[in-house]
Amino acid sequence: MKPVLLYIGAFLPFAWGIAHLAATRDVVKGFGDISEDNRRIITMEWIVEGAALIFIGVLVAFVTYLSRTSGFAAIVNYLEGVNAVSRGVYITSFIMLNAMSVISLFTGFQVRFLPFRLCPVIFTSASILILLGAYI
Repeated sequence: MKPVLLYIGAFLPFAWGIAHLAATRDVVKGFGDISEDNRRIITMEWIVEGAALIFIGVLVAFVTYLSRTSGFAAIVNYLEGVNAVSRGVYITSFIMLNAMSVISLFTGFQVRFLPFRLCPVIFTSASILILLGAYI
């Protein structure tokens, strides 16, 4: 059950990051007539957030995969629980996703457009799944 929670927790930010990248052009257009510098800043920020979410998802999934499939280490991890490196990745991912959730709660959550309001829910849900997968 642990790996399932971890993989679902990894999938949520990964998929939301892909959605960010796919929506970047439309989001920037939605700001209307703005300066080229502002257009570039908004584009950069959307791409960076999407890339960060993809990275968190890939990192959690990769560490989960490696910690469960590398021969003797898989047996030790199964008997002793998650190793220290994996646990560090899970904890830092949990912290980062919750930090992003708080930021989103005070910014994007205030916007009427539904996808912006989903960010804190998705980030917090993913972080809880990762924490549960690491500690139950």
